[in-house]
This record gives sequence, C-alpha cells and structure tokens, in this order.
Amino acid sequence: MKIAIASGKGGTGKTTLSVNLASLLSELYTDKNIVLVDLDVEEPNSALFLQQSILKEEIKYRNIPKWDETNCIHCGKCKEVCNFNAIAQLPKLVFIFNELCHSCYACSELCPTQSLPMKPMRMGTLQMSVISENFYFIEGKLDIGQESAVPLISQTKKFVKDNFPDKSIILYDSPPGTSCPVIEAVKDSDFVILITEPTPFGLHDLKLAIATMQAMKQIFGVVINRAGIGNNEVEKYCSENKIQILGKIPNMREIAELYSKGKLIYHEISQVENELIQIFENTKSLLEHR
Repeated sequence: MKIAIASGKGGTGKTTLSVNLASLLSELYTDKNIVLVDLDVEEPNSALFLQQSILKEEIKYRNIPKWDETNCIHCGKCKEVCNFNAIAQLPKLVFIFNELCHSCYACSELCPTQSLPMKPMRMGTLQMSVISENFYFIEGKLDIGQESAVPLISQTKKFVKDNFPDKSIILYDSPPGTSCPVIEAVKDSDFVILITEPTPFGLHDLKLAIATMQAMKQIFGVVINRAGIGNNEVEKYCSENKIQILGKIPNMREIAELYSKGKLIYHEISQVENELIQIFENTKSLLEHR
C-alpha cells in the first residue's frame, strides 16, 4: 500500500500527519514494514521528529548532456527538440544550461553525430535509516543550488520500490503545492491524503490540490487539521462535491507545544491517536471500494 500525504500549500500539518501516522502504524502492524519517505527533497524535515539509526547513505546523480565539439555539425537539432530551453546555439558553439535540463535525453538521443553524450552530475543525497524493528525512514535531500527536485524524487521512489517490494505500507511525505515535484511524488500512489486547514486560504489551496488529483485520476480523501480555528466552508465544499473527510485533527495548544519540541503527538494525546486510526481505516475502506 502506497499512501501519499500532500497539501495545496505548506504549513498545513503534512509532515506532522506523515510522521505520526507512520509511527502509529509501525506499532499496530508489526507484521509489515512501515516505510516513511520524505519526498519534500528541497526542505525535508520529517527526520526532526524521529530517533534514527542510519543504515545507508548514497550520493545521487542525474545525467545531463555535455557538448563534444569534435563531430558536431551545428545542425540545431538539439536546440529544436529541447522543450525546456536548456540549450542555446551560436554559429560555432553549443551551450548547455544544466539548471534547466530535465534529463530527458532527447538532445542526446536525437543528435545525428552523437555530440551530446550524457554525463552524471551530483544533485543530492539519499539516506535510509531504521527507527524500530519494522519502521524505516528514507530521506531525499537536494543539494543547494539545484533547480529541479523531480529527478531526486523519482530516484528516491525507485530506491523504495527496489528495497521494499513486499509486505510494506509506504507513506510519502510529499512536497506542498501542485507543481511538478508534487505530481512526481504522488503519481503511482494507491491513495492520496490531502491535508488542509478550515480557513479561506486553506480551502482555496485545497481546491487546487483536488483539481490536480482529479486530473491525475488519483483516489483521495481530505484530513482537516487544526479543526475548530476557522469556519465550516471546507466541510461544506467536501460535502457538496462528495469528497470524503477522513478525519479531523483538533486545534490544541498542547499539539503545538509537542510539535515545537520535536515530539510525536499521538503518544501524548489519545484524541489524536484515535483520529489517526480513523484516518487509516477510512483510507483502507475507500481503497477496498474503489
């Protein structure tokens, strides 16, 4: 089971839900591997709430073209096929803008003289840690200055697939928003949990996230965090559009205090533990009846 936890904007409690739900599931499902994957590679922070023992760390690379002028005939095919404006051509020179390159291989594969071989360039790191006997944590971290998070997200997901093929519940702590990194993070998931707040801003960005999930044909449900601070417009919108609310995490000062200390919330507040169990049960139910 692969569950992506996403949000229309940052700061809605996505990481709080991801970490606490993963930890609780590791206690409830001791016969399965629970794998929490931090795919918010530009600013990962799930590790702040976990006591971990590092098992493996890898440097991750993406391939980018490097111009070999030896056989280049300056036909302009490379610039023509690049959809990301990563190639500029002068009469006798070809420039590659590494930050704009999406590593799609089009220029390299379609060059008639093989003058753009793909070469590896470091983009970040991947770390695997063990939290408990059946609880694992995977973190991708993009190097400072790297423009595109998508290749590292893709490689991190592949690492998880290769290392945890069976008997696993995988939770993806996805990037916020609705841009390319989010789409890469949630695609191929069995279910997407969208977490929001009951405020006008929360509803606005939730609508964007829902539209994205619908366009991707993803099965999803909504969790309301800080329930009680705003109005009931999120609940009204979900009811009118037949979107299931999986659960509500209450707005409590104690939750904020535990979060600020880097502590797991459900250990201290039974109401949160009950909501997390309900969220997972509702998720399973929607998956079973899809």
